[in-house]
Amino acid sequence: MTKAYDALIIGAGHNGLVCAFYLAKAGLKVRIVEARDVVGGAAVTEEFAPGFRNSVASYTVSLLQPKVIADMKLADHGYRVIERPISNFLPQEDGGYLKLGGGLERTQKEFARFSAHDAARLPEYYDMLEGVADVLRDLALKSPPNVGDGFKTLLDAARQGRGLTKLSLSQQRDVLELFTKSARTFLDSWFESEAVKAAFGFDAVVGNYASPDTPGSAYVLLHHVFGEVNGKKGAWGHSVGGMGAITQMMAKVCTQLGVEISLEAPVARVLVDGNKAVGVKLVSGEEIVAARVIANVGPKLLYERMFDEGDIAPEFRRRIKAFKAGSGTFRMNVALSELPRFTCLPEPGEHHQSGIILAPTLDYMDRAFLDAKQYGWSKKPIVEMLIPSTVDDSLAPPGQHVASLFCQQFAPELPDGRDWDAEEGKAADTIIDTVEAYAPGFRASIVGRQILSPKGLERKFGLVGGDIMHGNMSLDQLWSARPVLGNGAYRGPVKGLYMCGAGTHPGGGVTGAPGHNAAQVILRDRGFFAPRWR
Repeated sequence: MTKAYDALIIGAGHNGLVCAFYLAKAGLKVRIVEARDVVGGAAVTEEFAPGFRNSVASYTVSLLQPKVIADMKLADHGYRVIERPISNFLPQEDGGYLKLGGGLERTQKEFARFSAHDAARLPEYYDMLEGVADVLRDLALKSPPNVGDGFKTLLDAARQGRGLTKLSLSQQRDVLELFTKSARTFLDSWFESEAVKAAFGFDAVVGNYASPDTPGSAYVLLHHVFGEVNGKKGAWGHSVGGMGAITQMMAKVCTQLGVEISLEAPVARVLVDGNKAVGVKLVSGEEIVAARVIANVGPKLLYERMFDEGDIAPEFRRRIKAFKAGSGTFRMNVALSELPRFTCLPEPGEHHQSGIILAPTLDYMDRAFLDAKQYGWSKKPIVEMLIPSTVDDSLAPPGQHVASLFCQQFAPELPDGRDWDAEEGKAADTIIDTVEAYAPGFRASIVGRQILSPKGLERKFGLVGGDIMHGNMSLDQLWSARPVLGNGAYRGPVKGLYMCGAGTHPGGGVTGAPGHNAAQVILRDRGFFAPRWR
């Protein structure tokens, strides 16, 4: 066995790096083991065609916690995010389009082309969302109360619930509706235009293998408004150099603090001795001893594939088996000889620098999900296209471009025993056909492409079922119940085991919050009073 460490982290994704930073800063001896040959997890920038680079999986910035950015001094290492001039651009099936963002008054004018009623309601809708989001933002950097800790559970719940009690009765009703209602039911109570409802409803199916009619889908809509860019709440932007630039900066900060990062070091299993995690065994056979093992991988991957069966209690294993994972996501990166020319708005403009949403109505999104349930993928999938090379010329040769195609409603497992490796090319062609219908000539402009089906995402990044969130963001898998009630405060079911990935509170997205929070719990447990509190 090799030398012992104070903490060993499985996975060098952004949350693992954030956790390592806080632990190392507190004086712990930390080592990270990463299966791939590069740090960053799903937040990486890679060349996928000669001369063309892009953020391979995670592709846009908003949710990364300002505290993490400040504490790690990422700006000193070149962290820079370019805001979108407008949030989203939605071509319509009738040849029109809708733009969302660019300020309240501008969005109201845009909405007024579809509905005067919706334009008038927009300020109240934004105020409602922001009021609820502020309370939940406050919870993002706090460890949830751990059910089973007795009186401490009650104290933690009371402290964290204080923000909710300050909300008005109307706001508390909004919270209840957002957590329980479908996105369609919720949006129907606010707006009348199908285009306007689609503009907001898209967020409800991002990373969510569900219909906008699915109860609870309204919460996923809310999850995506928590973020900010350059101090502007709710804004989204592009990280110069791609998402990998962020994680490379994080890794540099960590190594400066003495963190050891081992690449191409996949973990075979977690070593357990007397109901305590004592280290890991790598696929290479190397065993690494550590006082604490911290998993920055999803709960499914960790507990179903990295533990001997007898090391985890049968009850906990049963709960993890029931933990839902599979976000219905299909990712493509394409190299383009020219910008796409949309029929509704063919010339270059700000819409090319926004999120281009090909999902014109909630009915369209619902049909996409029903197709995926029946056939394995949508006949007309939900597609979000970003073209980061319009603002970052480091990603493509002069005059050419890269585009991210983030696509929804692709079954984690195909029906009838079909395999994604055999079918992914057909699915990719369906996606390109979908874009071609709105931007004729798009197919002819493609000079290279990278395809990642749900199976491909799992194989490349360890995302079980291709789940970009490490597990569904449903009401039964949030806060203290993420991943399992009684283990929702970053502590695993055996002593010395912790979790710091998106399968813990507050969930998916490039936030850094799980890594931050897990580190605080670990450091508290290390303190003098830790045994008494535990």
